Parts: sequence; structure tokens; C-alpha cells
Amino acid sequence: MAAIYQVAYRRASSLICRFHSTYVRKMRYLNELKEDDSLCRQAQTSGGFYLFHNLSPFLQKVGKKYLVPQLSASEMKRILEKFKETEQWTEKSVLIGCSDEHVPHFALDLGALEKSDLEAGLKGAFTDLRKALFVVDGKDASLLASAQSLLRWHDSHQYCSKTGQPTQKNLAGSKRVCHASGITYYPQMSPVVITLVSDGSRCLLARQPSFPQGMYTALSGFCDVGESVEETVRREVAEEVGLEVESVWYTASQHWPFPSSCLMLACHALVGARQAEANTVGEQSYGFVASLRKARGQSTNQYEQPGTRGSPLVWPGGDCGGSQERTQIFKARRW
Repeated sequence: MAAIYQVAYRRASSLICRFHSTYVRKMRYLNELKEDDSLCRQAQTSGGFYLFHNLSPFLQKVGKKYLVPQLSASEMKRILEKFKETEQWTEKSVLIGCSDEHVPHFALDLGALEKSDLEAGLKGAFTDLRKALFVVDGKDASLLASAQSLLRWHDSHQYCSKTGQPTQKNLAGSKRVCHASGITYYPQMSPVVITLVSDGSRCLLARQPSFPQGMYTALSGFCDVGESVEETVRREVAEEVGLEVESVWYTASQHWPFPSSCLMLACHALVGARQAEANTVGEQSYGFVASLRKARGQSTNQYEQPGTRGSPLVWPGGDCGGSQERTQIFKARRW
């Protein structure tokens, strides 16, 4: 009887937890919006809209802070009426999330309208996403990155790759359908590994000739078809710095919108100490440093969460090889 009671108690507790879980309710609500166009259309009347212009998000500067304003459906209608925009603009928006109170968030690209006129009317500026990610709040940064990736995907998948016929998005923007072939297309991300290599006591950093002085990064690269994450790490390290990896372990992941939409998979890799010939990082292409935190002038007791700006490891730049600028960073847990 005691065993039966324990099983019944665990099941009841699980059901109660699911019923009261804000996260579960929110995820189920978002899924309903993705699957039901009529429900999504109704949600647009009470949702907030993030604006883009040719994939650049709209920001407003208030004092020293940069804010990402959300416009209501009525505000959007009033603005577009000024530009005599008569098309069904809501059909072009995409669902990118919702608040805990189930207020849906949508993104809309107004690239067809005059940028300067929009900025004057909205009292703000459309800003390159790379710059925007460094000046807005962390939650807004994640939302903008997801929104741009989804808008970009729809812009580049307007035709079926098999029939050449136009594809049609559902109202939420979670898929596109070719009615001629019956094929359904879903947004995809390209897997990319970024790896902190160590010989046990030192970490390897790399740089390219195009880097600004003093800038270094971890090794990174796209996963090839058929490769596991571990195989990609071993291949990339061998290709880029000529070292053979002995062991690999996964650390964290992060969505990254450049160059399109990537899933960054952060790993640590260990190489034999005898393989490491360079002792310091100078102007050469790569080298080992005794302490990554010391190399960046940080205290050894500083720990931050993945995706924050103060963590030890630098994410790569736009081509996943670190060739443009330092971006996000993640926590190096073991060194």
C-alpha cells in the first residue's frame, strides 16, 4: 500500500506542478498560436510588435539607455496609415514569444517603407543588430536575435526548392508550405562548435590578421554533415592549429544569428602538453596562455552565467571564425 501511495502522490504532485507552472502554460500557449491561425490573429490585436527595417531592429535612446519599444496593434495601424500602407501588414509579422502574462510578442520588418520617415515618426533609429546586441538589455538582445533570424529565414524561403512555386507562411511564421508539392518547411539552425582548448594548465587562444590589436578568440567552425559534436571539435582543432584532441566535453549552448541562424555549442577540449609549443599569445595565429582570466585582466573568483558579457570565453564573430568582432561569451567552468 505504501508503494502505491507513493506512486499516486508523485503523479498528483507532477500534475499540480504542471498546472501551476508558468513556463509550461506559456509554452503551451505559444504552441497553440503556432498551430491555430485564427487564435494567432486574435492574439495580434492584444500583442506587442518589435519593428525592423531590412533586418535592423528599432531602438530608442532614453538618457544613457537604449530601449526596444513594443508597439501595440492600434499604434501600428496609426503609423502605417500615415504612410498609406494598405496591405495586411499583420500577415507579414512573425511570432517570437510571449510574456508570463501571455501577452504575445511579434516582429515585423518595414523595409518597404522609407527608413528616415519611419525614424522621424517613431523618434528612434533602426540599428545594426551587431551594435544593438551590446547596448540593449539581455532579454531584449535574445528576443531581437531570434526575431531577426526568423525574419531572415522567411525572406530567403519564399519559394519551394522542389517546384519553384511560392511558399506561404502560417500566421505565426513557424512554418512555410508549398501547396503545389505539399512540402512544409520549418526554420532551421546551423550547428557550430566553439571550443576552448587546454593542455591541462593553459588555454589556447587564436587570432586572425583582420582582428583588432589585442583581440583573441576560441576556435570554432560549422559541423559537417554526418559529424557528431565531438568529431567536429577534433577536426576543427586539427585543421586550424594542427593539434590532436584527446578528450572533449560539452559545456553550454547559445543561439547566434550570424551569419544566418546558428546554434553555438560550447565545448572544452584537452590536448597533450607536449603538443603545445607556443607559450604566449603574441601576433602569431594562435598560442597558449597560462590563465584565460588573467589574460583578460579578471580576478580568478569571477564567475558569470553563459551569455553574459563578463564571462571568460569570447564567442566568435559573424562568420563563426571570429573574423569580425567579439560578441557574446560563456562561462569556462573548468579553468
